[in-house]
Amino acid sequence: MKQNSLVIKIIRKIFRMNPDTPIRTGIINWVFQRVFGYNRHVPWMVHFTSIVGDVSKIKLGKAVYPGDSIGCYIQSVNGIEIGDYTNIGPGVGLISSNHDFYDNTKHIQGKPIKIGKKCWIGMNAIILPEVELGDFVIVGAGSVVTKSFPEGYCVIAGNPAKKIRELDIKKCHNNMENIR
Repeated sequence: MKQNSLVIKIIRKIFRMNPDTPIRTGIINWVFQRVFGYNRHVPWMVHFTSIVGDVSKIKLGKAVYPGDSIGCYIQSVNGIEIGDYTNIGPGVGLISSNHDFYDNTKHIQGKPIKIGKKCWIGMNAIILPEVELGDFVIVGAGSVVTKSFPEGYCVIAGNPAKKIRELDIKKCHNNMENIR
């Protein structure tokens, strides 16, 4: 009996925490994913407001968890490849395929979305089919990426996204050394 009351006290304490507390968020996400079945097929933790498509078509580098932020939409019909240490912000859409113009029950076949290492995809950005981003690309919040930037080392923003700044390659690589 004493053990049950301790468990109840712990649960009450968790749900009185600030909503942004990582422990509380992690527990809530785990409950939605494992108990209620939201994104049950996904082997990494996904925020309960995010949607992740077919994980067999998603290739991930180290420390990459698409959908762990609030409200992400990860559609992987044509595949998605994401490099090491890439950060995906809240509300991001990765859309790897469009519907057929004449039959909206079918998807257009194409190449996968490819995102390089150490990229940062800002809040509410959308990356559309067949886009390739090289290493160290920062996508500004709210941007719509319709074309590729395979050379990397830049900041892109806008609708449609355009290169607005080059990044110093040497500084990018020094930062990468600090991660290892």
